[in-house]
Amino acid sequence: MFDPALFKLPGMRRLAVILALLAVVEGIFIIIQAQFMSVAIVGLWHLQQLGTILQPMLIFAVAWTGRQLLVVIKNRLMYPVVEKTTGDLRRQVMQKLYRLGPSYVAKTGTGNVVTTALEGIDKVQTYLMLVVIKVIDMMVIPWVILIYIAWLRWREALFLLAIFPLIIVFMIILGYAAQAKADKQYVGYQRLSNHFVDTLRGLPTLKQLGLSRQYANNVYQVSEGYRKQTLAVIKIAMLSTFALDFFTTLSIAVVAVFLGFGLIDGTITLLPALVILVLSPDYFLPLRTFASDYHATLNGKNAFAAVQKMLALPVATQRDQLGTQPLNWQADSTLSLQNINFSYDGKQPALSTLKLQAKGYQRIGIIGASGSGKSTLINLLGGFLTPTANQGSLTVNGQAVTHLNQIAWQQSFFYIPQNPYLFHASLAENIAFYQPNAGLSAIGAAAEKAGLTDWIKTLPDGLATKIGEGARGVSGGQAQRIALARAFLDSSRRILLFDEPTAHLDIETEAELKQTILPVFKDHLVFFATHRLHWINQMDYVLVMDHGRIVEQGTPAQLAAADGAYVRLRDEMVGAI
Repeated sequence: MFDPALFKLPGMRRLAVILALLAVVEGIFIIIQAQFMSVAIVGLWHLQQLGTILQPMLIFAVAWTGRQLLVVIKNRLMYPVVEKTTGDLRRQVMQKLYRLGPSYVAKTGTGNVVTTALEGIDKVQTYLMLVVIKVIDMMVIPWVILIYIAWLRWREALFLLAIFPLIIVFMIILGYAAQAKADKQYVGYQRLSNHFVDTLRGLPTLKQLGLSRQYANNVYQVSEGYRKQTLAVIKIAMLSTFALDFFTTLSIAVVAVFLGFGLIDGTITLLPALVILVLSPDYFLPLRTFASDYHATLNGKNAFAAVQKMLALPVATQRDQLGTQPLNWQADSTLSLQNINFSYDGKQPALSTLKLQAKGYQRIGIIGASGSGKSTLINLLGGFLTPTANQGSLTVNGQAVTHLNQIAWQQSFFYIPQNPYLFHASLAENIAFYQPNAGLSAIGAAAEKAGLTDWIKTLPDGLATKIGEGARGVSGGQAQRIALARAFLDSSRRILLFDEPTAHLDIETEAELKQTILPVFKDHLVFFATHRLHWINQMDYVLVMDHGRIVEQGTPAQLAAADGAYVRLRDEMVGAI
């Protein structure tokens, strides 16, 4: 339950020592509380005057107050460390996701990544807040109480010492069963997240194909499976709670019987017997409070393990083979890929024996059927995917590199996907994504070149209008123009990667946007993945892809004359239209 990796978190060891010392003090307060409450009760039993029990009751009240204050202090000490730790973990996860790139997302699923990076960190926070204090209390407070009980009467202390590990062993057995159920529940939750995200993404396509109701049943089955897994965890939780309460209550009853026999035969007086009886529930209390939160923290433990596993994944090294400054891409600059391979799972190749030469300010179109590898190739060219090691060669301006996840390369291109990401920020800040220090005049000029001026005039705050998540909605065409404005704003980046930027736009919007995109091509190396035929006439060179291979390449005129894969694909697209 207590993951040893917790002690490796910054500041956790020091905090654990402080919490252990406070737990010792809390144990002493519990003993004082029990002692003087028993003194007051015995005094009342012997019909002493009310004034004689005032002092022990005041001491009891002070000890009780001190015990409650210690609980508050421990939580106050824990919360800043947990807040900082989870904040650091969230930043590390986001940085790791950026370094791992889309291959990790494709392998694990978008829903899984979102669950780990967002809700997973929240569950880790709950896990840390609940488990650390309770585990330390369970390790310290019972021993303090047991030592005092042994000083009063060793027989009851020996019984409590013997029964405690037996209860823990029984709880461990139930805990393993609960852990197995919780693991299945967490996997089911991630599966449900993946299905939900995939459904949202593909809903327009499913509706067009008339499969939305059929797929809704699929989502229902997944959610129903998750419901059953959750109920299975709850059943185990209820069983373990009942078993713990039963055994601890039975143990306290046995202690009471021993004390009763001791009072009858005169081997113990009323005061120590009452103190032992009052302390017995507190002896088991840390174990019971830990067990009550055990199941609430299982998902947090799983999430913490998932985060640690993600952070331990290897990332691309040797990122400075081209230096750390942006490339000065010129008309004679070159990019060469020879026999490059890539696989998402290490088995089935997604790209095979790629051979590609690019020079200067070429406009290279990438076409192929859905699933042919166009987006994978764009991601490989962007350095988001790392080619299979020790296979083929990759050179930039004649210099060999192991991958394109190079600092200099990634500072030299714009990436414009199907759905450009818009941040919850002002329109100006979104346009200045690659140039955060750009002035408003330069941002306005870039927006004008991208054809955003008329739309900006309709906005209440102009360039200061908030857009993105939770703010003003932006159409697909406007989002693409914002992405283009980013390219117009930074003239130093001479490489453009387009991943079907008009795939989700209607033909009228695409035709209008095309007039804005074409001027951007000037003096740039362009890789343009598309399935729209009219873009091919704007390309100098075309790559035809099929099942992860470049099956044909050349100028549009050469490919048309060859009457090969390009012509067949073109005829299929025309027939589909």
